[in-house]
Amino acid sequence: MDSVMVIYSALFGLALGSFLNVCIYRIPLKKSIVFPPSSCPNCGKKIRFYDNIPLISYILLLGRCRYCRTPLAWHYPFVEAVTGLLSMALFIKYGLSYQYFLYLLFTSSLVAISFIDLQHQIIPDVISLAGIAAGLAASFILDNISWQDSLIGMIAGGGSLYLVAVVYEKITGKEGMGGGDIKLLAMIGAWMGWKSLHFIILLSSLAGVMVGVPFLLMAGKGLRVRIPFGPFLALGALLCFFFGHEIMGWYARLFHWEAV
Repeated sequence: MDSVMVIYSALFGLALGSFLNVCIYRIPLKKSIVFPPSSCPNCGKKIRFYDNIPLISYILLLGRCRYCRTPLAWHYPFVEAVTGLLSMALFIKYGLSYQYFLYLLFTSSLVAISFIDLQHQIIPDVISLAGIAAGLAASFILDNISWQDSLIGMIAGGGSLYLVAVVYEKITGKEGMGGGDIKLLAMIGAWMGWKSLHFIILLSSLAGVMVGVPFLLMAGKGLRVRIPFGPFLALGALLCFFFGHEIMGWYARLFHWEAV
């Protein structure tokens, strides 16, 4: 029965990922995420239910629209697969509980924010500000974070990046950190508390250097092109959430420190 429920949780995550794809496409365009039904961005033909099955439809259609044969974006199946894995991992960790649903809301928001930022270099307030409020509210019922930790995390997360942005702009005369990134880290702090913020920023920065810089160099764009930092903040938060203790233990052993 447990194995069956794990599979169901993965299927639920796949379906949620399909909905996230709608949000990723429509929210930056300020369109309703409910109406009208999904359609091909190129020819406008309504997508039938049998062509909207997560992962399976993309594979059967060979990644193209049934009608105009225009290639569909690669991130559609990727978002579905990632959300399915997140749902399954959270179910294994928390079971069918309120923690599972709350943290699925949090992690799904990170996925949506990441892909919107990658495509449009914006982080919509409708997700980040709502995520801050949801994180503060959830702290009153979650076991591993108090409302005080959540409040301090929100203030410290947003405040730290705001300070970095102000200092960078004073020194260079250019905007270095967008307001969306500031609100995103405030949202992460509200959900995960202030104690995890330094570790999340470290992981995000390392990911940005290891992934973002080589990508820019290979693309021949140089290091002066602005790359969105939101996906790296989201990645750092997810790594800390699922593997924080293991990474800290490895880090401590690496430098022969005793893990606290």
